[in-house]
Amino acid sequence: MIPKDESKLWIAFQEGDPQAYTEIYHRYIRDMYRYGSSLVTTSESFVLDCIQDVFTELWSKRERLSIPVNVKYYLLKALKTRIIHLLERKEKAYRPLADIDLELFELNETEIAEELETARDQQEKLEIFIRQLPNRQQEALKLRFVENLNYEQIGGMLQVNTQSAKNLVFRAIEKLRRMVL
Repeated sequence: MIPKDESKLWIAFQEGDPQAYTEIYHRYIRDMYRYGSSLVTTSESFVLDCIQDVFTELWSKRERLSIPVNVKYYLLKALKTRIIHLLERKEKAYRPLADIDLELFELNETEIAEELETARDQQEKLEIFIRQLPNRQQEALKLRFVENLNYEQIGGMLQVNTQSAKNLVFRAIEKLRRMVL
């Protein structure tokens, strides 16, 4: 069930309240950007354009929308649909996300720098292992552990049933365990 404050916020948005619309945008823009960036690596502006398209369409259709059970899930699903639509029209090239570049600052203290290097090496190894997984398993892992969606929501995003979503995540974890050991 949708939390009461989100329900009230969504209703206010549907009634044309620009502050409610802005609040929804601010609550979910980071999650949408992170998820959109995990789907395509074409450019930051492509993902941001897709997010803007989703919010523009939401505003124009607000009176006809129902109240979603989970606003975050609804927005992520809408973003994925928009990205796929644009990619199918070949407006932008599609490339699965290879890895996320994290900028780490150099620290003067040797001990801290060594710990960061060890952590970076472990993260790089994990990212290499994750890239070896099939794309569907990679996406299922991101939805489960980065976006914190439940299996029913993951199934909806990947257009599979809940059990298949669980199986995708479980198989991905099992493959990662075998790679690490």
